[in-house]
Amino acid sequence: MAHPRQVVVLLAAIAAVACLASLASATQWMVGDNAGWSPKFNESGWTDGKKFAVGDTLKFMYGKDAHTVARVGKDDFAACNLQGNQLGFWDSGSDVVQLNSTGKMWFICTKPGHCLNGMKLVIDVQDGASAPGPSPSPDSSAPVSYAAGGALAAAGAALVAAAALAF
Repeated sequence: MAHPRQVVVLLAAIAAVACLASLASATQWMVGDNAGWSPKFNESGWTDGKKFAVGDTLKFMYGKDAHTVARVGKDDFAACNLQGNQLGFWDSGSDVVQLNSTGKMWFICTKPGHCLNGMKLVIDVQDGASAPGPSPSPDSSAPVSYAAGGALAAAGAALVAAAALAF
């Protein structure tokens, strides 16, 4: 049977590893910033300067009955094909889409005329942690970064406790 001190050291080490694993950061991008998911939202180049990464999320905010979000393929995106193959569909008015693979992702609104009026979005998702988003400005929302800063402190405390108990 393990000595109680060994059990405590083992548990502290497990906690430290778990905390360190959670240090990877992810960003939640509010599509369209304060204007939300709306016609012509991307005319100002909403994606310019943004680096989307696996693990990030897109948050689509819009009037529940006014719009939808559909993930589609490149050809359906280009043609604004509302009847095409949908790889995902959301219509709650507050949708969070996980970016779980690399490559291009295409989104459109499936309400008639909306895609043709500019309510469409293409992003290129990269591997790895996303770069910090732009600094917040008074008239737009900055991406929300979720970094487990407290996890570093917890991991450090667990390692100190493990070292102290080992002696």
